[in-house]
This record gives sequence, C-alpha cells and structure tokens, in this order.
Amino acid sequence: MFKVNIGNRIYLADDNEILSELLIKNGFKMPHICGGRGICGKCKVNVNGEDVLSCRYIIKSDIEVVLTDNKPILSETGADYNNSFSENMCFALDIGTTTLALSLVSLDNKNIVKTLTRANPQSVFGADVISRIDYCNKNSVEALKKPLIDEINSMTNELCDKKLPFMCVSGNTTMLHILFGENPSSIGVAPYKTTFTKSKTIDGAKIGIKNAEKVVSLDCISAFVGADLVAGLNFAGVPENEKYNLLVDLGTNAEILLFSDKKLVCTSAAAGPCFEGANITCGVSATAGAISEFSIDRNGKNCFKTIGDEEPCGICGTGLVDIISALLKNGIIDETGYMECEDYTIADSVFINQKDIRQYQLAKSAVRSAIETLVKYCKIDYDGIDKLYISGGFSAKINVDNAVYTGLFPNELKNKAIPINNSSLLGTVKFAVEGEGLGNYIDKAEHVDLSLNPEFNDLFIRNMEF
Repeated sequence: MFKVNIGNRIYLADDNEILSELLIKNGFKMPHICGGRGICGKCKVNVNGEDVLSCRYIIKSDIEVVLTDNKPILSETGADYNNSFSENMCFALDIGTTTLALSLVSLDNKNIVKTLTRANPQSVFGADVISRIDYCNKNSVEALKKPLIDEINSMTNELCDKKLPFMCVSGNTTMLHILFGENPSSIGVAPYKTTFTKSKTIDGAKIGIKNAEKVVSLDCISAFVGADLVAGLNFAGVPENEKYNLLVDLGTNAEILLFSDKKLVCTSAAAGPCFEGANITCGVSATAGAISEFSIDRNGKNCFKTIGDEEPCGICGTGLVDIISALLKNGIIDETGYMECEDYTIADSVFINQKDIRQYQLAKSAVRSAIETLVKYCKIDYDGIDKLYISGGFSAKINVDNAVYTGLFPNELKNKAIPINNSSLLGTVKFAVEGEGLGNYIDKAEHVDLSLNPEFNDLFIRNMEF
C-alpha cells in the first residue's frame, strides 16, 4: 500500500492502482471526458511537482497530488419561476449527460416554483454514453447509479424539505437505464437493444430517491432517441398545419426529430463532445471564464466575451461556433478546414488548432447530414419545414447566423430557427402538470438508422467541407 496525499489528507492506494480510479473511489469530481483513454487531457493533476494525466498515472510509490480547480457548470434552463409554493407540488428532472436540471413544480398553479442545476456526477466516468456504458461493463451499473442518486437527493433536499407524491424524469435512454438500475450494456453494441423504452413508474425508495413517493419516466423511442427528445417534442407540440417541424438536440449524441401531425421520423448522429468543449484542446464546459462569443473586427483584432466577464480560461460550445465562423470569414481557414498556421491565438493561453477544426467539421457534418437524410426520407424540401427548434446545453446562446455560416444548419432554415434552453426539462414540467404525454403519437415513430443508410455516408463526406 502507498500513501497518496491530497489536500493534506492521506489516502491509501494499492500497488499499480491508477490514480484516476483512486480519485473516483474517494469521491473527487475530476472529469474524465474520454473515459480514461488518455486523449482528452482534461484530467490533468500535479504529482510531486509534475503535471500528469490522472487516468494514465500508475501509483508505484508515496505521492503528493494537487488537483485542478474545477469550476461549476453554469447552466441556464429557460425555466421561468416565481417561488410561489403551493399545497400540491412535484418534481420534474432532466438527466442530461453533462448537467442535471431539477424543477419544483406547483400542480395547483401549473408553473415552476424553483429550478436548480448541477453537473452530472457521472462525468468522472466519461463525457458520452458509450464511455459510461463501458464503465458499467467493467464495473457495475451501481457504480454510476449511486453518485447520480446521491446528487438527485441532494438537489431535492435543497428545493423542498418534504416528501412529494412524484417526480417526472426525462433523459436519454442510457441515463434512464442507469437511474432505474438497468444495465445499459446492450445499448452500446449492435443491434443496440434496450431493456425498456416505454414509460416506467417505480417507488422512489426502491431506487434510492428519498423525497418522491413515485418516479415516473417519459417514453423513449429507441436506444439513441430518448425521453429527453420526447420531452422536447412534448414542449414544442405537434404542428396543426400540414407542414413539418424539426427538433435538433445538440450534444455528444445529436438527436433529431422531423415531425408533422401525421408523421414522426427520428434519428441520432454521433456528433462527438466538441459542443461541450470536451475534445477541443482549450475546450471547457460553460463555466466562468469560458469564451462564449467571438468575432474579428475590421482591424483584425480579436473581440470576445466570457461567461461571467471573467478572465478567459477556455472555449465553450457557443464560442467554438463563433470562432470557426470568424476564421472562415477572414480566410484564416479555407473551405476544406485547412489552417496554414499551427495555432490561432484567441486570448492569452487560449488557442485553436487544426485538430480542433477537424473535430468541429466531424460534428457539424454529422448533424447537417442527419437533417438532410430525414428531409430526403420524408420526401419534402426545406419549404415544407415551418420551424427549426434547436435544443441542448448551449442552444439558447448559439449564434444561429454563425452556425449556418459554418454549415451546421441549412441556410434555408436560418429564419425559422427557434433556440430553446432546455426543452427536455420544460417538456417534462409540461408532462407533470398535464399528467399525460404523447401516447399513440410516439408509438408510430419511424427510426432511421444512419449506419445502414448509404445516402448518409455520401452526405457526411460532402458536408465535411465548409
């Protein structure tokens, strides 16, 4: 056994134990975005005066560890609330891969009383669902369920000091499997089977939820089109005219719905975590100091804003979109994504490089090609789409013009775009208040598997260029 000194407290480690596993075991919320593969660089710590990746460091002696100061994610939900408590209340919870959002809801007044957001504690196991499924395979579903339940209980305690009748929950299919203690392993491999997709109702105590008698989940559609998107659809509503609406949830796994009053088609695209800043060299989540807006003025000067107006510490999703757009407009990168200089400096110690640009190209091509595939599948054109709803962790702050300029969305939909902060939470609140979901409408959903669609592959190659 070796002694590991962290903050003047001693932890015991086995010979050859990986430092990241020791940190996870002892409750340290050190992000391991890439799932411990040593490629994201976000789990850097200082060991005996030397910077190392905790997921790659093998403990072979007594060591002293200094952790990086991780700032909290500043998440906006778009939820209006008035702090008006009432007799009949419930909880509404959105389990995002990155962020948890919990609302206290008045059933009497049919509104939100208060909302609280926290980082999803499962981020220590990886940024995306595949990393977390892999961790479940190597360890157990309980390893991911326990920190999630503990965080939810902490949030409910902060919002309300009494036990409420029920909690309505949305989230992607993997998150809901973990919440209910169902092993999600089969979701991670072809043919991507789920244990359940329909709504589940369970006693809160059975899964460890202390402040809700019952936990009720919304329906999922498939392994990679979950209750979060169904909740978003519930919030947006089914169009009453003959036109289609498009709902795009931007995240590591971009989920997309194209729907009319008669037809519902969905798909998911592996966009990667660049919208959360995960695989971007200077990428960060939406934390204080993250560059969230960027442009280059007529004199070639960089102009930017940071969250909280603090000193720049990195680039978050909205900032990345703006940076790529500005570099394109100023000829610093060409239509293929090539950048002549090795790094482009955004601010002190914050830069973007060729690898980062390629990561964005992969993400934007996946999203754009998925949209085009669904449009072709429904045999319509963009004139047949009335509204484009953009949801996700950073969607409300996204500069739609810049997103369109980089090719993330079609130009024909630019003036139809409606960014929504957290459609999953808002749709879950609506479900809680109304007591019913979309029922038979969801049952007729058609899922388009992009991996089996040759047209998607052609579009993906074509949309890689700007």
